[in-house]
Amino acid sequence: MGTRVGRTPAQSVVHVWLSLTVAIALTAILFPVLPEGHVPSAIIHPAVVTGICLAGQLLYVSYSLNRPVAVQMPYSEVFGLANIATLLRGALYAIVAGFVVVPAETALAWVPAACYGVGVILDQLDGTLARTISGETALGTRLDKAFDTFGFVVAPLVAVLWGMLPAYYLTISAARYVFVGAVRLHRWRGGTVHSLPDSNLGRYLAGLQMAFITVALVPAVSTAHVFSVAPLVLAPSIAVFVRDYYHATGRLGGAY
Repeated sequence: MGTRVGRTPAQSVVHVWLSLTVAIALTAILFPVLPEGHVPSAIIHPAVVTGICLAGQLLYVSYSLNRPVAVQMPYSEVFGLANIATLLRGALYAIVAGFVVVPAETALAWVPAACYGVGVILDQLDGTLARTISGETALGTRLDKAFDTFGFVVAPLVAVLWGMLPAYYLTISAARYVFVGAVRLHRWRGGTVHSLPDSNLGRYLAGLQMAFITVALVPAVSTAHVFSVAPLVLAPSIAVFVRDYYHATGRLGGAY
């Protein structure tokens, strides 16, 4: 795990300030783009929810990188092309999160599908950029994982609230958190946690999930068909999380 090294108060203020500045800027941009007339009966303006979600994600990533490598990270590494693409993906997912408070009858019902779909494309692009141009970084890896998990929470949640996916599909949103919690509980009880085997299956299934959720969010797609296919798409991904738990706890295949 490594030892966390705390930041100075000045460094902490800078990280908080940068996170809040990015989130506030996105919120300000969205207010005129998402006029109140197009988001009727919203509990709170979606732009505000978007800003809060993006700020929370950036602050979480900043905290999780609270090590010397993060404190001394050069700006050329922070603002590389791959990280910019990843940050844009996070902003798009945060926009999707804003529609959690908007009823399905909105004239902007197409926005979640468009934002999440573009985010899925950027998910493939940022990895390619990191490997070929900008170079892979600790920040980029952490942002990518955080936004992947975030996207798997907010996109299915909007789809479920709008009746586009069955409620049980939210198990895919909880799966990552349950897995991490179960593994930590195993470690806390004195068990050994093993590394997971390198497998492309999880990546392929994650891509399938992203594509399916994007399609489910499209207003013109038949909900009946989506509901019929949903369990077939969901089951393999849940099974992989179960497999990974048994690998991590040494119950399947021993140490890796």
